[in-house]
Amino acid sequence: MNLCTLYLLLLKATVTSFSGLTSLPVIHHDLVVERRLLSDRDLSAAVAAGRAGPGPYGLYVVSVGYLVAGVPGAAVGLLALMTPAFLIIPMARYLGPKARQPRVRAAIEGVLASAAGLLIVSTVPLARESVRDPSSVAIAAVSFLVLTATRLDVGWAMLGAAAAGMLLAAL
Repeated sequence: MNLCTLYLLLLKATVTSFSGLTSLPVIHHDLVVERRLLSDRDLSAAVAAGRAGPGPYGLYVVSVGYLVAGVPGAAVGLLALMTPAFLIIPMARYLGPKARQPRVRAAIEGVLASAAGLLIVSTVPLARESVRDPSSVAIAAVSFLVLTATRLDVGWAMLGAAAAGMLLAAL
């Protein structure tokens, strides 16, 4: 794949997202569904790699770039991840005072709601690909319950799930 095209696709995903994994639906559509450069499993692995390390949740974009085009793809992913941060400064200066207006606030809330819906829709295929047997279903369910019922950091939940998976595989 052309690195410029990859940059534009990843930039589209990061520019249209608000935080972390909200770029996932766009990346899933562009790279998995439309262009078939990645499988759902590859995208799940990229998300897991991005979540396993320290830093923002959106770092999985670098892993996506790597899986598509190797080290140059990872560099393109990092560039696409950083570009919106440089664009938001002039936009915030211009739009900041207008954010309190009811119409602008309603538009922002509508976009956030649609982003949440897109995130749910794109997560279902990834979950189907990741959860294949009863033990992985149990690990996913326990992880979900622990994360929703407590304030446990996601990293600890991932470590616990990995340990449980290794323990179940050894049995």
